[in-house]
Order: sequence, then structure tokens, then C-alpha cells
Amino acid sequence: MRTDDLVEFLSRNLEPVDRGAILRTFCVAVAAGIAAALGVAFFGLGVRPDFTTTHALIFLALKLAFAIGIVGLAIVYLTRLMRPGGERRISPFLIMAPFLAIVLLAAISLGSAPRTHWDRMIVGDEWLECLLSIPIIAIVPFAASIWAVRKGAPTDLVRAGALAGLIAGGISAIGYALHCTDDSLPFVAVWYGGTIALCTLAGAVLGPRLLRW
Repeated sequence: MRTDDLVEFLSRNLEPVDRGAILRTFCVAVAAGIAAALGVAFFGLGVRPDFTTTHALIFLALKLAFAIGIVGLAIVYLTRLMRPGGERRISPFLIMAPFLAIVLLAAISLGSAPRTHWDRMIVGDEWLECLLSIPIIAIVPFAASIWAVRKGAPTDLVRAGALAGLIAGGISAIGYALHCTDDSLPFVAVWYGGTIALCTLAGAVLGPRLLRW
């Protein structure tokens, strides 16, 4: 068979690519991860007892805004990265915006408080629980994200794994925030931000193994 004949044969009955398929698949994965994280918060750890008070709702909103911002930005970039060549359209600086925002708010909070309160504001009462809970809760969202990424064709497996870990950590933080009663912004910056970064690092390490074609 000549080359021209082969090309003609392969080009028959071509169907347009469904560009929304990747996004829909990822939305399913994220929804499953959020459901798992909320299930742990409601039925495992338990919702914070002062959930309905104004103070709790204000600081819960700040925690959720931080975590949702991370998840939203990471989804945008990971859906691009799931296509070959998508890494050329990714800038890591925008993804850092939620982290920079919470660090800035934490610095303002520390600056307005006496130095004698700083240790308490940073460490809180639940630092160890936070350090353990967010990575553990992130396991199911991470598995769901990896499943979705494998439906695409990423070429930068380290970065794809890192973004999957970032999404999983952010989703986990959404669930954990419903339970956590430590509302100090320095605590959120250090322990929420730190554990989400830990999930991102784990994703970068595991990504090449789990996403290999």
C-alpha cells in the first residue's frame, strides 16, 4: 500500500474530538473526592460544635476560600496539562496566589497581636491532628484525580502528579475545615498550607510511576 493510500484510509470516518470530555471526567473525579472528604468530616471526625456561630462561619469561609482557590486554579492548569504540549501554557506563579494571600493575612494577623501570643496563634491546639488528617483524607481525592489524569495524555508526569496532589490536598482541606476549631490565620497558613504542599510533593514523586503510559 502506498503512503497516500494509507493516509487516505486512516483519515476515513474521522469524528471530531470531544474537547469537553476531559473536563467532564475531571469534574466527576473532583466531585468524588469532595464527597469522600465531606464524608470523613461529617461521619468520621465530626463537624465543629460551634458551626452555626458567626465567628465560626467567618473563619470557615476564609479557610474554604483558601482551599477552593487552590483547587480551582489547579484544575484549570491540570486539564491543560492532560493534553500533549499543555505544559507550555502553564505558569506556576498564579497557582501560588492563594498561598501568598493566606501568608499575607497571617502576617497582618501576627503584626496586630502581641509577640507573647504568636506561638499560640501559629501552633494552636490541633496542629498534629491537622498534620495527619489532611494527607490521610487526601488519599481518595488523589486516587480519583490520578484516574482522571490517566484518561488524558500528559507528557510532564512530575508536574501532572504534583497538580493532582495539590488538588487532593485542597479538597482534603475543605473537608477538614468543617471539623477544625483552630481559626488563627497563622495556623491556617502554616498547617493547612504546609500539609497541602506536602500532598503536592507526594504527587510529584508518585506521578511518574502512576501516570506512565
